[in-house]
Amino acid sequence: MITIGDFARLGRVSVRMLRHYDTIGLLQPAYVDPANGYRYYTASQLPVLNRIIALKDLGFTLEQVNSVLDERRDGEGLSDMLLARRVELRERITADIERLHRVEGRLRLIEREDGVAPGDVLLKRIAPVRAAEMTALAPSYAHEHINAAIEPLFSSLYRHTAEAGVSPAGPAFAYYENCLDGVIIHAALPVQSTVCSKDPFEVVDLPGFTAATTVHRGPVSELDTKFQWLARWMDEHGYRSAGHGREVYLHCPDDAPDQWVMELQEPVTLHGDEERDGMPDGLKPARRHTTLSGA
Repeated sequence: MITIGDFARLGRVSVRMLRHYDTIGLLQPAYVDPANGYRYYTASQLPVLNRIIALKDLGFTLEQVNSVLDERRDGEGLSDMLLARRVELRERITADIERLHRVEGRLRLIEREDGVAPGDVLLKRIAPVRAAEMTALAPSYAHEHINAAIEPLFSSLYRHTAEAGVSPAGPAFAYYENCLDGVIIHAALPVQSTVCSKDPFEVVDLPGFTAATTVHRGPVSELDTKFQWLARWMDEHGYRSAGHGREVYLHCPDDAPDQWVMELQEPVTLHGDEERDGMPDGLKPARRHTTLSGA
């Protein structure tokens, strides 16, 4: 028999907790001395304690824990349930961390509303580019909506272009356009060749444009800060947006999202400039190429 103190030590819990579990009928001692009321346990009760602590740490209430134990699940069944719960908790933690990053980004915006945008803003001409692209629809510009769509979108684009024997001719980029149902995400990869019409991606020619550009270093959750600073720079220097802005992915290691490097390109025109042919010098793509030829 094991005293309550030794059982608490072996199970890495407190004596007070064991007394509480006894009171509510969750884990009762194997023997209680009628003379002095001392509680005694057996080594065979340690697995039960392990299950209780594991379930409790995974967010189950003591009532739920009791219900699970009453079902007398075997070790494999209980392990499967705990693994599923662990996945759920990890997803929740990831979502909470992303939410924390968004809140911190908003706080930085609020704290620096009267400050000067850090980093340089460069006005430059972006050359025309032929790009293989795929699109997806997101409900809004919220990070959780964009991220849920853009990551599998780029994975599909890389896979399908590789299967088609189309090699990248530059860094990948994304641009967005509004629609009635939300936001159309364009995942694009510069290429030199045209492709067959059976391929699941399109090849489009994007015209050149003049852009206000800046470099962002850090996680995508902090992009809002840079975009808003860039918008302030444009306003202060007499420019307005003239098309779909791009996020160009210069260095994006999968295992280090805080070390990402992206160039933000915002097409601009001076306030008062006339738009030629009723359309700004922006990013409307040309029709799809369907022949098998070189650039």
